[in-house]
Parts: sequence; structure tokens; C-alpha cells
Amino acid sequence: MRCGAVWDALKTKILNFKGVLNLKKSFRSVLPLTLMLLALSPGVAGASQAPAIDTGDTAFVMISAALVLIMTPGLALFYGGMVRRKNVLSILMQCFIIMCLVSVQWVLFGYSLSFGPDLGHIIGSLKWAGLNGVGQSPFPGYAATIPHQVFMLFQLMFAIITVGLIIGSFAERMRFPAFLVFVLLWTTIVYDPLAHWVWGIGGWLRNMGALDFAGGTVVHISSGVSGLIAALILGRRKGYGSEPILPHYLPMTVLGAALLWFGWFGFNAGSALAANGLAASAFMVTNTAAAIAALSWVFAEWIHHGKPTVLGAASGGVAGLVAITPGSGYVGPMSALAIGLVAGIICYLAVSVMKVRFGYDDSLDVFGVHGVGGTWGALATGLFASTAVNPAGANGLFYGNPAQLLIQLAGVAATWIFAAVLTTVILKAISLATNLRVGADDEEQGLDLSQHGEDGFADLVIGAPLMHSFSFTEDRAPVLRESSAGAK
Repeated sequence: MRCGAVWDALKTKILNFKGVLNLKKSFRSVLPLTLMLLALSPGVAGASQAPAIDTGDTAFVMISAALVLIMTPGLALFYGGMVRRKNVLSILMQCFIIMCLVSVQWVLFGYSLSFGPDLGHIIGSLKWAGLNGVGQSPFPGYAATIPHQVFMLFQLMFAIITVGLIIGSFAERMRFPAFLVFVLLWTTIVYDPLAHWVWGIGGWLRNMGALDFAGGTVVHISSGVSGLIAALILGRRKGYGSEPILPHYLPMTVLGAALLWFGWFGFNAGSALAANGLAASAFMVTNTAAAIAALSWVFAEWIHHGKPTVLGAASGGVAGLVAITPGSGYVGPMSALAIGLVAGIICYLAVSVMKVRFGYDDSLDVFGVHGVGGTWGALATGLFASTAVNPAGANGLFYGNPAQLLIQLAGVAATWIFAAVLTTVILKAISLATNLRVGADDEEQGLDLSQHGEDGFADLVIGAPLMHSFSFTEDRAPVLRESSAGAK
């Protein structure tokens, strides 16, 4: 009996030992799978990993960036159709060069100044110069679901078109060398600090609570006010007020307006930085405001001028797009109708009444559309903003928060003063080194030939000998001029 009991105990231990061995083998077999599952578990590993990239958001913002970029060629067509034919290439050249010059500036130091680590709530540091530290991982402070480089590229497109808008104010009279210096200095000294004030982490207007979803102050007020200053400093075009200065090809202008409208969906909806409901709302109010502003401009013009014009319809659409921009992520559809309705009327009056009364030569009405429209849009955001549309925003006056209107007014005033003063300083400084304006003969000849040595419509007149070129007088009658190739 005793031997049997000992044997039973020994057998039990042997079986237990085999079980342990089997357990160890099982543990070794599942260990890799267990570790992999733990690594993928957000509750365990997510705290130490970089934020996850959302491919849908990334694709949406990249497409939106491309839409904003195409707005600058659209602007070139919009402006190009409104100038005289002898200056169309100069407008196209200026817009194209802006895309190139600002792209380089943005990579070297512009993005860092605008969105880099804060210095005194005024400007970003140069820590991100050369895109140092701006990589493929998200930067949650600006956008948590897209690569930092995608956010940088999206913001680049805004910097490009903002300075592009200004050229309409001094169209047909600025020298190309002065233009190049102006673009570089204005983008660095005016745009970059403003972008940091409103959108950069630590910017003082952002800290104050100013709302500017897609660029009412940063883009439109700054360009419109700067355009007015440029028009005043350069002076009127030769013949302005004494002879007709008419658009040379309005179909080009309408095509440009259509491209602007198309690209503006990336401008406003893309500013949600995600493919979500807020982007859809911004898309919807953008289209709504543009549509009613075109109608209100046309009817205001019809009543005041006697006839509705194609140029008026195109300009009204752009005015509505400008006005809705700052509030596009904060207002609903009925508010968008109100904002666009008012924008079409007041921008028309600024262009057709105020400009005539004060006599300044804002060639393509940059101030009347962008300065006035942007100011109205920024203030209207303080009226119509609602946290029901965007909980990250604030309520405006009509939703129980009158303080927001005062904050918007402070942002508008700061932008007006900053843009006006620094644009004056920049242009005066450039004038000390070189002439801002082309000479009288070059202006008469046109900037296409005098600045670039090209003619955009050399073969426009059917049946004309190739040895001759044509120009148009202000009464639109073609004048034949013998070229050097045909001289004997």
C-alpha cells in the first residue's frame, strides 16, 4: 500500500511537470501574436506613438490645396481680361512668377515665420526654416489627422494668392523689377506676421478669439487695403478719367471668375482640414453667398446704371466669395444669404460710386471687392457666427454674444492699420532704390512689350501681314504700325 501511494504521488508530479512543459511551449507559440496585438492596441501603445494619419482627410486637404493653387491662374485670367490687350501678358507673368517666388520663400522661411513656434505673440521663430522638423507626421497643434507637410502646402497656396490679388490695383503701370522686390518683401513683412496673428499658435488675435475661418482678414482685407495704398502711391494710369480704359476680352474674365469660384471650394471647405460635416457646411455656404451676391450686384447695377453687365455678374460672384470666407466655417445657410446679399450691393457701390467720387485709380477694383468685401465679411462673422455650426468657434451678436463683434472689429482695425502702414513703408523703400513705375513711353507702348518683349495678340487681326503688328487705341479702332521686320 505504501509503495502504491508513493507511485501514485510520483505519477501525479510527472504529469504536472509535463503540463508545465506543454504550457511553456504554448506560451512560446502565442508570445509573438500577443506582443503584436499589444502593439496595435491603442490603449497600450497609442500613448507613445505619433497621431494616426487619416488617409481620407489627407486626400481631401491635398485636393483642396490644388484647388486653391488653381485660383491664381484663374485670377490671372480674371484680371487679364480686364486690362487692355497691350498689358495682358504682364498680368499673366506676374501671377505665374508669384507662384514660383512665394513657393520658394515659404519653404525657406515663410512658413516658419507664419506658423512656427511663437515669439511674443507677433511672429513665428525660424525654428522651422527650410522645413526643418516639418515632416510626414501630423502636428496636432494645427491638424491632427494629416501630415504636417500637407498642412504646410495648404497654407502656402493662401500666401500665393493673397499677394496675387494686390497686382490688380497697380495693373498696367509697375516695373517688373520693382514688382519682384515688392512681392518678396510684402509676403515676408505683411502676410507672414498677419497669418501668425490670426492662425498661428500663440498669435495675439487668435488668443483674443478673433474668428477668421479661411482668410477674411489675413487674405482679403490685407490685400485690398495694400492694393489701395499701392494705387495711391503709384498714381493714376495715363489717360485715366479723360479717355476710356476698357477691358479687352471679357470672356477671359468670366472664365477666370469661374475658376475662382471652383477653387474657392478648396479655399473655404478645405480650411476644415478634414473631410467632415464642417467642410460640407463651408462648401454649401460658400456657393450660396457667391450666388446671391452675383444677383444683388447685377440688380444694383441694373437700377443704378440702367443695364446688367457680364462683368458685374462675375465681379458680384467674387464679392460674395470674399465676404463669406471669414465666416464660412461658423455660419449657416440663411446667414450666408444675408452676407452675400449685402456684399454684392456694398461692393458695387464701392466700385461704381466711391472710387469715382474719390478719384483713385484702383485698376481692377481690388479694394472695392476685397478690401470692402473682406471687411464686411469679418464683421458679419461677429454678427452671424454660431456654435451650432462649429462648436470650436463662438456665437456672434445675433446669437447672444455681442462681445464677438467687438473682437472682430479689433481684428479688422489691426489688419487695416498694419497693412496700410507697412505697404507704404515697403513701396517707399523700394522707390529709393529703383523706379516703381514704368516711364510714360513704356506705359503707352504697354507692359507686354516694354517689360517682357512679347505681344500676346501678335496675329490677332485676320489677314494682316506678318511683318506688321497692330495696337488698339482707346476707341477700339485698330492702328497699323510697321514693324522693324517690314522696314526697308
